[in-house]
Amino acid sequence: MKFVTIEKKGRISVVRFDRGNPANALSLALMRELTQAARSFDDDVETSAIILTGRADNFSLGADLKDPEHAALKGEGLARRRVGLMTGTRMCRAWEEVQPLTISASEGWCVGGGVALTVSTDLRIIGRGSGMYVPEIERGMNMSWGSVPRITNLVGPARAKRIVILAEKIMGERAVNWGLADEAVADGGTVDAAMQMAERAASLPVAHVQAGYQRLCQRPGAHRKPQ
Repeated sequence: MKFVTIEKKGRISVVRFDRGNPANALSLALMRELTQAARSFDDDVETSAIILTGRADNFSLGADLKDPEHAALKGEGLARRRVGLMTGTRMCRAWEEVQPLTISASEGWCVGGGVALTVSTDLRIIGRGSGMYVPEIERGMNMSWGSVPRITNLVGPARAKRIVILAEKIMGERAVNWGLADEAVADGGTVDAAMQMAERAASLPVAHVQAGYQRLCQRPGAHRKPQ
């Protein structure tokens, strides 16, 4: 079963993932699909912007802890378990390395691994009644997938500690004020708002958008994409 769809609208693509239930949790199979979706834009010279979104009720409640494939890894050797545990890291890295401008549109809750995924994109749109929540440490787990430095780069060390260590729930407008999101809009309107941003990117020459962005991101400590 495929959980990820890609809809192309001229120079804009909308990548949507849906597990078919409100949790929209990130199973290993879904993470591999999202990785493949990101990599499908490698060497793309026509797409200016990509919108990444989940379900209309929730972006994602994080990693699927009940995923049978993940549970089966416990009986595997260390090398096989390590490969499985790298799935989320590879997914986030793949989205960070996408050449077109990436915009995540988040409705409802974006939790744990969902936050890790959104902070791997360039820009984030969130519903005013929506929230971001990183409960891993609160639940005795590690927040990984390379997300901690990305969150810190967006909000600064002190607020990153409140998000990751204290597990504060960051709602729409507060997410914007902290720098965790770029715009808060009416609930249900995040994809439309992301489309407006994407259309601005699509109105510009593709090569110049990508080249200009890469030069901007060469600043020390900034979010970077490969040359």
